[in-house]
Amino acid sequence: MAEQYWIGEFFVDLSRNQITQNKQPQTLAPKALAVLTCLAKHHGQVVSQDTLLETVWPDTIVSTNTLQRCIAQLRKALGDDGKVQVYIKTHAKKGYSLECAVQWDKPQDLESPSSPEVFNQETSEKVEPKTHETPQVQSSDNLTEAQHPVENQNREISNSDNSEQISQPRGGQPNIPEHRAKSSKISLLFAFILIVSLTTIFGLSENEKTTLSVSKISAVTATDGKEFASIYSPDSRYILFHRFSVDKCVNNIWARDIETQQEHKLTQKIDAYGKHSFSKDGKQLAFIRKMNCEEPISQKQCYQLMSLDFHAALKSPQQMRVLLECNNSEIRMPKWLNNDSIALLQKESDQWQIISYSITKNTSSILHKVTDGNILYYDYSQKENRIAVISIHEDEHLYIEMLEPSGELISRNRINIPSEIGSLRYIVANFSPLEEKLIFSTGRQLFTLSYTGEIKNISLPLDQSMGTPVFNSTGKRALAIKGVYDSDLASLPLSQLNNGIADAHIFARSTQLDGDAQTQPNGDLIAFESKRSGEKQVWLYDGKSAKQISRFTTDTRINGLKWAQDGQSLLVNANDALVKIDLNGSHQAYSLPNAVIQLLEWDSENQLALALVRTKGKRKLAEINIAKGIVTQLTNKKVHWAQYTESNQLIFSDTLGRFWQRGPVEDKPINALHGQAGTDQRFLIHDNIIYGVNDNLELWTYHLATDDYQIRSQLPIKFDYISDIHDAKLMFTLEMISHKEVVELTLK
Repeated sequence: MAEQYWIGEFFVDLSRNQITQNKQPQTLAPKALAVLTCLAKHHGQVVSQDTLLETVWPDTIVSTNTLQRCIAQLRKALGDDGKVQVYIKTHAKKGYSLECAVQWDKPQDLESPSSPEVFNQETSEKVEPKTHETPQVQSSDNLTEAQHPVENQNREISNSDNSEQISQPRGGQPNIPEHRAKSSKISLLFAFILIVSLTTIFGLSENEKTTLSVSKISAVTATDGKEFASIYSPDSRYILFHRFSVDKCVNNIWARDIETQQEHKLTQKIDAYGKHSFSKDGKQLAFIRKMNCEEPISQKQCYQLMSLDFHAALKSPQQMRVLLECNNSEIRMPKWLNNDSIALLQKESDQWQIISYSITKNTSSILHKVTDGNILYYDYSQKENRIAVISIHEDEHLYIEMLEPSGELISRNRINIPSEIGSLRYIVANFSPLEEKLIFSTGRQLFTLSYTGEIKNISLPLDQSMGTPVFNSTGKRALAIKGVYDSDLASLPLSQLNNGIADAHIFARSTQLDGDAQTQPNGDLIAFESKRSGEKQVWLYDGKSAKQISRFTTDTRINGLKWAQDGQSLLVNANDALVKIDLNGSHQAYSLPNAVIQLLEWDSENQLALALVRTKGKRKLAEINIAKGIVTQLTNKKVHWAQYTESNQLIFSDTLGRFWQRGPVEDKPINALHGQAGTDQRFLIHDNIIYGVNDNLELWTYHLATDDYQIRSQLPIKFDYISDIHDAKLMFTLEMISHKEVVELTLK
């Protein structure tokens, strides 16, 4: 048996009891390394706890807790944890598996224990050793409350795709067959339509002082990975982006030299990174690192502001420097104001503010906050030396505020949102070459937003969704994220849950997004949302075919649909507003004072809806009297999901993964379910049983009357979310294809 081998980027030396990555050794207990070696000998296979105990402790009686401590030590050394199972994956009631490929023979081109490097003989480019496929479900990324976790279950390209994106890779391999690869003809058609559209759309009206047109569109990243969060270096020579590779177990920050097309990996190890920003001189890079808190107090994730020597990283991946750490507040979207100060969005108790952090003094100060409202998004222009802020105020309207870097207010104007966007929809806008105008995307349309709050449509619809463009310092080039997302509807009898979902029945299949299947009360129809007609619409499936019954406008977002008790109509959350749709297709919109984040339940007889709403930019659980247009807040806790039991008892989960029962005076915790509410995951209640999914992608059940908690099955990485239970069947959504890439627009 070899005493040295590689697991992904990690060199394992049993003779020294060390795991080394990029020449940084870690010493581990011999028994922990023996567990790793046993898993390595059977990589890709499930090794039972009994086998591991018998192999590593052959003549000793030890408890499974000893094995679990070894697994925890190994995950920490490899950068894994209970949630981010990239290397070692837990299989409920079965054992563990090592998901990354093992290399037993030392490569001849390596002189020291670091990452095993191989080269493509055709291109002479360095590539990473391949491993088992570990597709990533994009976590939510991610912005502020403008893009909250439940909205991120529909993982398309939206107007936030060039905003804050923090990706956490997860291991596992689905039993659902891969299908529907993208065709080159579709890609060519997209490029042609995009060039024609943008060349036309940037020919602006006569009162526009600057005219833009596109001379060329180029794919910056065309790999099997997911690329996002793209920006230019200050000298416009490099394009930076995040790349998560589903077959290399790697998520890192990369840079591409525009002149030579050479790519450079800047960061040393897999991690969860947010959007990045350059110092004014282009020497340093700042970004957010997100990780699970060791002892969560007010939030699940903790945040670090990191910096990186960019020029050194172009030569070889570099270690990061921690500038600032936040364990009880959230920080996002760093913007380097000058060589010493970095602006950040910081959130405490649902209140976002912009702060300025001084690196040399290690102090921070508040630049801007909205006393009776909230900040939704901001951008900084080094050229104009101004900050643009999108905020919501006491009157529930959006405003654009222009600031000096010192925080001094230059102007504040209410944003006049046209009906084609939706009056309650949030906006993510970046600075542009147009004079005193920002640009934002709603998906397949582009708009300008003036400093005085006027919005104009400047684009023809595109055939694929695209994120808000990010321009370089000259204004002659722009980066955007485009991609495809395909999800399918599936069902499985409750009696088969213990066997996993390999035998799930996929129905109403298409090559586009399909999700949120809801079964008709006392009927055979299934309602669901789909993009199969090009736009998100509500569809009905009768067991044989599907038909569209809604007629929403371009780039409509749907976050929740529920049947009426009589099964003759649906209530839909479209663009943060509620709309009733009858089976004949007629629409009735309701006027509400608040934006609806997610529709959770609908009592059609009493015209009451349970929903997550925004109140002055803050997320709240509320009951909505639809007929009267009255919104009543139900709790002050940070609620993630909620549902009523059959006996009308309200159960909800919070953002710390805890479950609660609402009481007459105070809420009562369900202690048996502490930490079992998965991030971005829903739960369902049926026959007094809660069905949920935790962060380890384990499907569990909990009986409210007997307190019986069971883990029913391990779910594949492509499992997205559960949506309904009907006729003793669990309905859920599976991710089939999820791809993002960076494109560059060259402007005339």
